[in-house]
Amino acid sequence: MQEHLLNAHLAYMSNRAMVFDNYTWNRNGSDYSDFNGHLIPSRIPLAALIRGPAAGGPFPPGDPAPRAVVKEYFDQVCPPSERHVMMSDEVTSAWEEGIHAGMVLDAWVEKLKHLPRCVEINEASAQIFSIWVFGSKRALGIWQSLKNSPILTEFRWSQLIEDAFTANRHLFSPTSWLSWLSSLVYTPSAYPYDVIPGLLVLHVRRGDFEGHCLHFARWSSQWNGFNQFPELPDQFVPPPSAGWGEATEEGKKIYLRHCFPDIEQMVERVQEIRNTPAGQGLKYIYIMTNGKKPWVQALKDALGKTGGWQKIVSSRDLTLNWEQQYVAQSVDMLIGERAQVLIGNGFSSLTSNIVMMRMARDLPPDTNRFW
Repeated sequence: MQEHLLNAHLAYMSNRAMVFDNYTWNRNGSDYSDFNGHLIPSRIPLAALIRGPAAGGPFPPGDPAPRAVVKEYFDQVCPPSERHVMMSDEVTSAWEEGIHAGMVLDAWVEKLKHLPRCVEINEASAQIFSIWVFGSKRALGIWQSLKNSPILTEFRWSQLIEDAFTANRHLFSPTSWLSWLSSLVYTPSAYPYDVIPGLLVLHVRRGDFEGHCLHFARWSSQWNGFNQFPELPDQFVPPPSAGWGEATEEGKKIYLRHCFPDIEQMVERVQEIRNTPAGQGLKYIYIMTNGKKPWVQALKDALGKTGGWQKIVSSRDLTLNWEQQYVAQSVDMLIGERAQVLIGNGFSSLTSNIVMMRMARDLPPDTNRFW
């Protein structure tokens, strides 16, 4: 998602129309793809995920920026014979030491000033904003420009996702007879995305993420770029390595505690943050997780034993229709965006999406925490 938003911001700063496509798993023409033994849609329309200028929505009144367009429209108005096709490394290389996202943005804006109307980045070339940028503090070099851009200020989740939030809000926020009655009369909007007082959201990755965490340990990886704002209270310092591509046993333990904590470690961390000024008044816990139901129940039971919680629920408790099931992670992100306090996984791009949105709205930095 961050790559899409930064590309949209680049188009905006260049006074060009962003061209977007479906979220595409593969392009072999099939309607479904196999992912870990499960069938998933090969394509999800961008409009099922987000709204706003980054998805073709209007810019604020008075802003003359051209609106983003779908690829099919681009193919009509910019036939191959009229396109300037280029490789991304003609402008910048992600491997260049010290180059940050703001410098990438400036270099591309300057380049695009001198190119014809229809520009295509060759599909075989590297990304304009690469994983090497997003996986380091280099991402923060674009922040002030991005934060004030309509790409973020006008950003909204899709109606599909907002409806899922509204339908499940009673699971993780205060409920009363009056609120139940009002829901029968009208459907309250999830927008604007105000904080829900008392809500603690935990991001807990399970499954194959343990292997990713050990990979991070072997290469002394840092947290995702947008999890490294200097004003955030939690900062990660990689422990000494055992050599090129190797981690010490102690180093592995440190990475796993921050990246793949066990239930005891998570309960301990929740209690720590509950006792901070930002954690005062927490009453409800929502667990964003891909963990299996029995394991999630064990975590819920352990958290419940600490006392004082009115509701403890997880992603597994949501009621989603057949369309919403395929964008469930985005529903989680909207819930996390509205937390009083978030405890996320610093190595996760999903957590960094949420932190980015919370920082864009100037929520107190000490409400964004990590394992």
